Amino acid sequence: MTGKTTSKTTKDQAVAENPKVDPTDESNRIKDPDEWTTGAEPMTGAQASYLKTLSEQAKAPEAFEADLDKAEASKRIDALRKDTGKA
Repeated sequence: MTGKTTSKTTKDQAVAENPKVDPTDESNRIKDPDEWTTGAEPMTGAQASYLKTLSEQAKAPEAFEADLDKAEASKRIDALRKDTGKA
């Protein structure tokens, strides 16, 4: 034998080494859209589709604008989800 020791990594050790694996830590998951580094980019196709659907369900077609950025689309999606009871 070469003297190698093997040890199992416990959940606590894994969390200490990589905080992203901590299921209770939401600091890296929920950010204000105004703080997104890519928030000024055009909304994604998925955002556009979901926003269109939600605006139709909420009977608020004015909520959908094709030229929104990612951050504004996210805010409108959140608001419409609340309005339609999907939040």
